Order: sequence, then C-alpha cells, then structure tokens
Amino acid sequence: MAAAHSEPDAVLRPSFYIDSDHPSVIRFAKDAAGSETTEPRKAVALFYAVRDGIRYDPYRIDLSPEAMRASAALDRGYAFCIPKAVLLAAAARAEGIPSRLGFADVRNHLTTDRLRRLIQTDVFVFHGYTEILLEGKWVKATPAFNAALCERFDVEPLEFDGHSDALLQQSDRKGNRYMEYLRERGHFDDLPLDELRRAFEEWYPLSASGDVSDLAARFENDATKEGGLQ
Repeated sequence: MAAAHSEPDAVLRPSFYIDSDHPSVIRFAKDAAGSETTEPRKAVALFYAVRDGIRYDPYRIDLSPEAMRASAALDRGYAFCIPKAVLLAAAARAEGIPSRLGFADVRNHLTTDRLRRLIQTDVFVFHGYTEILLEGKWVKATPAFNAALCERFDVEPLEFDGHSDALLQQSDRKGNRYMEYLRERGHFDDLPLDELRRAFEEWYPLSASGDVSDLAARFENDATKEGGLQ
C-alpha cells in the first residue's frame, strides 16, 4: 500500500475524518493544551488527554464513516486504536501542529482468549498511531491504551516526551513478549477507510456476505462482556 499524500498543507487543515474544525475537537484540544506554549509540550499534553481521556475499547467498533471521525470518539468517550489516533491528529491540527496517521500490522502476544476467539487471530491489521511534526521531525505517538487498562494487564503505560517515538511496548513488566510489529502500512493525510475495510475483510472472519460490517456487528454483540487489550 502506498502512503497517501496531497498538498503540503494537508497535514494542517481539517479533513473528513480528522475534523479538527469541529467545535468539540477545538474545545478538547484547547483544554488539553492549557497554558503550554511550545509545540512539543502541547503535543505531549494532547497525547495524554487522548490516551487516558478516551477509554480503549476493542469490542465496540463501528466502521461507518461518521463513526470513525475524531469528533465521534469524543462524543462516545471510548474507541479502539484507530479513532484514538484520528482524534490525536485532529487535536494537534486544531492547535496548529501538523499531523497525519500511521498504520502497521502488529501481533499482540498477550491477546485475551476472548478477543482471540472473536477474531480468530492475534494479528491486528491497521493498528493506528499518530505522526506529529515537531521541531522539523515526524514523531510517532500511540495513544491507544489508557493507563488504567495497562495497569490491569501489568504493562507499563506508554509515555510520550514530544521528541522520541512512542511505539507499543515489546514486553510487559515481567518480561513476557507483548507487541510485535509485523508490517508498516505507511502514513496518510486522512483515514484510508476503504483500504482499512479491505484489510479487515481479508484478515478477519466474516459471514458469507463478505461485508466487513458483519465483523462490527459481531463485536457489538459481544460488547456487554468485559473488555481487554487489543
């Protein structure tokens, strides 16, 4: 898959999914950034606001276009990795900081039995993170797992300093293997939802209809049970 780029200012202006001009996104970004004045410190504040302010939930997914917008993640207060990355990108743009989306396929060696049964694999395609342009360098930030969830699974919460990449941890606190990056899928100025849906249809069990919405429905039917890390 080739990374999608348009005009140079595309990483600053609002897009359909990265709706940084939405009033709720603007308010969220302003409140999170607070009195910070430098872009790296603003980016750090935004990262923690998304990481811990939006609860990670891999069991309630909705792949419809409206549900994948940054403002939708704010409205719900929970999301899986991709909408959380979209929200961080939108918050950064709302504060005038260039941002885009990055994607990779990862293997979660600590996947819960429940989630593995649900999707029949421990590989998660199109894991989403955010790339933020800070001090002339693109830095990767992964706001997926909130701190409370990491504590429950004995994994150190992922930290971000505004200078170095914050990628998913390779091991938990006991040294057990955790996340393994398998394939980079590139970076994009907006969410490539059609590509994402095709990847889900290829990797995850669906009904005979072949419609990726069947996977979303399966997750929704399972949503009343206790969640776990992706």
